[in-house]
Amino acid sequence: MNQLSDKEDLPFPSEGRLLGVDYGTVRIGISVCDPLRILVSPLEIRQVAGQEADGHYFCELAAKERAAAFVVGLPIHCDGGESEKSRQARAFAVWLQATTQLPVRLFDERFTTSAAQQRVGPKKGPPRGPGGKAKKKNSRARQIDAIAAQVLLESFLESARYRGETPGFPPSAAPTGDASLD
Repeated sequence: MNQLSDKEDLPFPSEGRLLGVDYGTVRIGISVCDPLRILVSPLEIRQVAGQEADGHYFCELAAKERAAAFVVGLPIHCDGGESEKSRQARAFAVWLQATTQLPVRLFDERFTTSAAQQRVGPKKGPPRGPGGKAKKKNSRARQIDAIAAQVLLESFLESARYRGETPGFPPSAAPTGDASLD
């Protein structure tokens, strides 16, 4: 297989299944859409395990889901500025495209976590599992990560339908400072 360099971008397909990725350094939320790009569902949460293991995972996931491309959320401040998390998401997107050999698009993920929190609903005391035992603290966070990936991909698809073109930027695009990515 021919490896891409960090500066090459693949053309983003206009049809086929997409995988939405809410990147984090601990957990990665993943969503998927149908081939017609109408419905989006949260798919799973990936516990970060290192480049080699994660590379194998994303290649297998893309093949299993018959993904045409990835959409990676890019954390942007309300004023359009970027942060260290933005740089990490950009580096991840470059790595993901080079590793999977599938097109990747960065898309503004502002407010996806707050939208996911609203969908999950208010936090209600300590969650209880079978036998009344308290559930792990991070089960709500994991659920929010998966739904944030869903919100991200829904927003990307809605923007594409509204604009009539592919929104966001390829991974090699330079940070824009105060410009929106949608």
